Amino acid sequence: MKLLAFSDLHRDRDAARRLADMSQDADVVIGAGDFASMHFGLGRTIEALSSIVKPTLLVAGNNESDAALSRACASFSAAKVLHGEATEIDGVSFFGLGAGIPPTPFPWSFDLDEERAGETLEECPEHAVLVVHSPPKGVVDRAFGRNLGSKAIRAAIERKHPRLALCGHIHQGWGQEAKIGETRVVNLGPEGKFFDL
Repeated sequence: MKLLAFSDLHRDRDAARRLADMSQDADVVIGAGDFASMHFGLGRTIEALSSIVKPTLLVAGNNESDAALSRACASFSAAKVLHGEATEIDGVSFFGLGAGIPPTPFPWSFDLDEERAGETLEECPEHAVLVVHSPPKGVVDRAFGRNLGSKAIRAAIERKHPRLALCGHIHQGWGQEAKIGETRVVNLGPEGKFFDL
């Protein structure tokens, strides 16, 4: 199975259209959040992605809520929004969780605290592909001299051993990769990256 994954489009419709073109070479497309910017431009960004016909799994970033993303995807027939739930495609399990984790300092942000995120991540199947907006604490999450990722996401990776963990959120980490145990963790960014499972 070939995945095309990206994050953090932030209203860039040219990038969205380019990713839609790239999706022809993928079996499954994954968007790891932040399609909008501070809740603006979500509909038009999703519209630019909506020519994708391959199964497309999306999680909300902190710049849009899961409910708003679900509404925006109402006519995007290939898309499924995952927020604290799993789905299976051709025998591969995927689990998605959106939002900024831990909470950001921004009053407009769609966030979850670590405790609630940890409880939700308990539902992640073992060895799934984990799609989260926020990175795990300590890898691909460094900005402003600090590690800004989530302890709950890291603990879930250590416990559930996903075959791949995909995230975004921390722009300074775009394109970075690391390992937690045997799990490859990738901070995606908006360029789009292919993965073979």
